[in-house]
Amino acid sequence: MGAGVSITRRVAWVDTDAAGIWHHSTVVRWTEEAEAELHRDLGIIGETFGRTPRVSVSFEFRKPLAFDDEVRVDLVVSELGRTSVTYTISVFHDGALAVEGTMKAVLVDPQTGRPRPWPEHLRARLAG
Repeated sequence: MGAGVSITRRVAWVDTDAAGIWHHSTVVRWTEEAEAELHRDLGIIGETFGRTPRVSVSFEFRKPLAFDDEVRVDLVVSELGRTSVTYTISVFHDGALAVEGTMKAVLVDPQTGRPRPWPEHLRARLAG
């Protein structure tokens, strides 16, 4: 496992659906917020954001969440490929696992839009 971060969030009213539970898309937003916080903490956000499109996202929902529930979102680098990074995401509420999943992104060259290898200094920081 590589670098990681935890953030705390609350389910906002806008995050709920007609059934009164949180909408599944909320976890994607929280994941991206955690990713931004990790890259900010690592000092690499200026080199990575806008250059790491998602290529795969998968979540399994274990427990429904409701308006105003407080959650902890854990994001950890679980795999670092030549051009890609895979994060493992876990969302907890009251100590119970609510969501688990992965998100994979690829570093691209801003001029060509093609995947490019991680520079060594970025690889070292993401690896933790």
